[in-house]
Amino acid sequence: MKLKQLKFAMFLSGIITLIFILSSCMNVPNVPVFTSPNMIYVANYNSNNVSVINGQTNTVVQTVSVESSPDAIGVDPQTDMIYVANEWDNTVSVINGQTNTVVQTVTVGNFPWGVGVDPQTDMIYVANPADKTVSVINGQTNTVVQTVIVGTGPVAIGVDPQTDMIYVANLVSNNVSVINGQTNTVVQTISVGNIPYAVGVDPQTDMIYVANGVSNNVSVINGQTNTVVQTVSVGTGPVAIGVDPQTDMIYVANWGDSTVSVINGQTNTVVATIPVGNGPTGIGVLY
Repeated sequence: MKLKQLKFAMFLSGIITLIFILSSCMNVPNVPVFTSPNMIYVANYNSNNVSVINGQTNTVVQTVSVESSPDAIGVDPQTDMIYVANEWDNTVSVINGQTNTVVQTVTVGNFPWGVGVDPQTDMIYVANPADKTVSVINGQTNTVVQTVIVGTGPVAIGVDPQTDMIYVANLVSNNVSVINGQTNTVVQTISVGNIPYAVGVDPQTDMIYVANGVSNNVSVINGQTNTVVQTVSVGTGPVAIGVDPQTDMIYVANWGDSTVSVINGQTNTVVATIPVGNGPTGIGVLY
């Protein structure tokens, strides 16, 4: 096995160990999220807080204390509320973006890992990998209104606000659970590649992109039929996806070979491979 392949295997092994053996040795990187009015929120896993950056000045204007080990952030741009998953505390901290204060702490499932927000319905979806569930939070009341059983090891959530469908990547069972946001029930389970680690949604085309970390490809799901219509080979160890709905281009961060694969959404082919820094783990698209 090549050195980079070995390193990536160790990386994924650490992730699975963290979820199921409760190791604290490794975690996902800090997650920045854009919200109005041009403020950026960064989850700081080791310091148990969130840094608030003013996008006009690119300076930290506030530090908000949350619970233990914040590892993911979701934002509702309609209500200006920020939802922070605290992995070791099994909670979600709700931050009011107007005051940058925690207004509620919501108990969810075990080891919350990913957060998705539907701004059309003001519902928040939290992936809990240790108990195979997704907690559904009503943004009006900041209470859990449903707990949905999904596959094994849910770690990433993508929301299509146009169709009110939620796509949950299950890292261990190698599939995607499709939740109907109207009923909060799983309406389909879609087999994808090995170790699905990230989900991106293009609401303009109703296409969903799933990065499969070990099989080194991206599963393309048609949201109308909830079937895989294409599998696109990318770099080694894809772990993050960013979608630009304006250009219909998809950007995939490949941890194992330090590249970004650019997929044309019209043809579902890789049109460029861009060398970047060592071990890319996150992508943000501004459009």
